[in-house]
Amino acid sequence: MKPDIRLKRAYEAADASDGCRILVDRMWPRGIAKDNAKIDYWAKQIAPSNELRKWYGHDPEKWDPFKEKYFHELDANPEAVAELMGHICQDRPTTFVFSSKERELNNAAALKAYVEQVAEFT
Repeated sequence: MKPDIRLKRAYEAADASDGCRILVDRMWPRGIAKDNAKIDYWAKQIAPSNELRKWYGHDPEKWDPFKEKYFHELDANPEAVAELMGHICQDRPTTFVFSSKERELNNAAALKAYVEQVAEFT
């Protein structure tokens, strides 16, 4: 069964409907107190490498190559992927929390696509 994964900016208020909240950024969002973020798990090791993140720079023309390169990074990091998968809720939604101003073409959206692809085979 495919998990119910949602995306939400860290700067939006946490809500009970978010279910499990997983921060998928390497760095903690600026100006957000850890107590207020209501993060259940911080998946630092799952975030894109700094080099990849800087290369991408939220350039829409680089979206497809970014996803491909990020998926290769994820494939090369099975321990972090397994740990993330262990924190994804099966009985309620899981929300990937991110700090990017870009709401559509960001690492959380790419990670969601990756997890949904992996979940099809499990």
